[in-house]
Amino acid sequence: MAIISSRERSPESPLDASEAGRGLLQPQAQAGEAQEDSLRPRTLAEYIGQTELKEVLSIAIAAARARGEPLDHLLFYGPPGLGKTTVAAVLAAEMGSRFYMTTAPALESPRDIAGYLVRLKRGDVLFIDEIHRLPKVTEELLYPAMEDFRLDITIGKGRSARITSIPLERFTLIGATTRIGALTSPLRDRFGQVQRLRFYEPHELAEIVLRSARLLNTSIDREGAEEIARRSRGTPRIANRLLKRVRDYAQVRGNGHISREVAIAALELFQVDPMGLDWTDRKLLTLLVEQFGGGPVGLETMAAITGEDPQTIEEVYEPYLMQIGYLQRTPRGRVVTPAALRHLGYAGQSPPPLGN
Repeated sequence: MAIISSRERSPESPLDASEAGRGLLQPQAQAGEAQEDSLRPRTLAEYIGQTELKEVLSIAIAAARARGEPLDHLLFYGPPGLGKTTVAAVLAAEMGSRFYMTTAPALESPRDIAGYLVRLKRGDVLFIDEIHRLPKVTEELLYPAMEDFRLDITIGKGRSARITSIPLERFTLIGATTRIGALTSPLRDRFGQVQRLRFYEPHELAEIVLRSARLLNTSIDREGAEEIARRSRGTPRIANRLLKRVRDYAQVRGNGHISREVAIAALELFQVDPMGLDWTDRKLLTLLVEQFGGGPVGLETMAAITGEDPQTIEEVYEPYLMQIGYLQRTPRGRVVTPAALRHLGYAGQSPPPLGN
């Protein structure tokens, strides 16, 4: 298996850079999380959650094996941290194929993608993360490669230029994106299957935490796992990250065992509340309430008052706040919901007047 890791870290936010829980609830991969790979399931049977997706993929795998053909090209989309990379690696393992992984920003020139394509053998899986960020010229090279399994290369310049086609082995391209709307139609339409990964239910995350604890040789009971799962924002990557931090707390402040009480104490220390909100989430909602009466507030205004990039707010913070019903998008802007007001301690009160 050949793996190239070239993920980019998002810049730190001035809103909460000094807080103790900084980064724990960010679903993006971070430096120092190499141990996360050891927690990934290796087979479809080990994979917890995404029941409907697993059923669809198991049918595709069985059919491809019966025909003796590679899998069709697949596109996975959904918020970060839900397991798109893991599913791709599991598919390659189930098919007995070699797995090559890269990211779209690493494919800066046609030469980069051509190097992968000519190396692939029959049935190999090429995984491209954040595929919506592919440069246009690189993307266009993929069209004939995905449809006709050929690589078109231009030799020479000007009038003497000519196109040479190199035949490719039948391979499987798996793309992953957090922004399916940013993909061009010609690229999206060349995938045989387009599947969405959903947020995980608390009971599914609890099973993931229990499995990860076994792999980490950490003592934990079900109540402790359920408490961690409840505060993990429906995201396995966050659940595993919280488990590691609670494990540290249990080792230093306790006897090494993670109970519900230990989990609560540790997560309170890291400022992760029972609904899975961290300091940044609560500050964002509080600013909307105290400065704008709960909304509606435009995205650019939210970015200005929090010091965050608009894309970060839209892709990192908003999805979970909307999922749990604390924030709504309206034609006029974002609005804080009554449920969020109750959670923030404004129960039975009207939002503060504008400007207060």
